[in-house]
Amino acid sequence: MSKIAVVYWSGTGNTEAMATAIADGAKAQGANVSIFTAGEFVGKNLDEFTALALGCPAMGAEVLEEGEFQPMWDEIKDKLSGKNIGLFGSYGWGTGEWMATWKAEAEELGAKLVVPPVIGNNAPDDGVLANCQALGVALAAV
Repeated sequence: MSKIAVVYWSGTGNTEAMATAIADGAKAQGANVSIFTAGEFVGKNLDEFTALALGCPAMGAEVLEEGEFQPMWDEIKDKLSGKNIGLFGSYGWGTGEWMATWKAEAEELGAKLVVPPVIGNNAPDDGVLANCQALGVALAAV
């Protein structure tokens, strides 16, 4: 059985809603899913999980949230080589550049993205939530 960690930071609830949809999609496939905020995930053993979903909204000048998410990312990123992951998040301005930058870094680290990143503009609509559920299904299949 797949064991998946869904790790996110959310300031407005948009990325949290996306995390919940990902967890629902994975659970529907029989996966064992644990949901963590970025602050709660610090120090967790990545080897406990068969896959990770990592979510963060765009902040500032199209960067990851710097208080909790970026430090957690910095802690785990060198352990992602060969790991199956999914990236997701929301934005309220810009073009989604933060996600393109984050995806490129994850791939350079050797992480395996199971599907393209899922992004939503502001509150996730039904289409974005469906894509999140599909991300959960894909993570459960690895």
